[in-house]
Amino acid sequence: MKRAMYPGTFDPITIGHRDVIARASNLFDEVVVVIMQNPNKNPLFTEKERLTMLNEVCKPYMNVSTAIGYGLTVDFAKQIHASVLIRGIRAVMDYEVELQQATANMILNPKIETIFLLTKPEFSFMSSSAVKEIAKNNGDLKHFVPEEVLDCIHKKFKEKK
Repeated sequence: MKRAMYPGTFDPITIGHRDVIARASNLFDEVVVVIMQNPNKNPLFTEKERLTMLNEVCKPYMNVSTAIGYGLTVDFAKQIHASVLIRGIRAVMDYEVELQQATANMILNPKIETIFLLTKPEFSFMSSSAVKEIAKNNGDLKHFVPEEVLDCIHKKFKEKK
């Protein structure tokens, strides 16, 4: 059985993330979507809030589960017996960063492969940062995030005011 891990901060999850999850679920026997800490980011949503949103979005995919991971991504992948890391690539800038991480991961654990899924053109501009900026300014999020998480995002920004 091939288990893949799709790590990210998912702060919040976008329809681009959901597309990667759906596509990965068709490629692997099992996909674990994992919220990982990124010291370069200051998340708006708590880990529990992000996990709740991920669980809602992942419900339709029977072979997809969710988790919160700590430490090095490649070490957590080994811990959950994932042999593949899934990464979405939107643009050349993403590729450069992801290539560095994938290369480091190959050195740390050569048994874990990294697979890049190119983002569909209609999602290539999308990011969690853009979603937060739109939400902060009361913009319409329906073309950016799954319907299941709209209320959670609106609630968070009402709390912030």
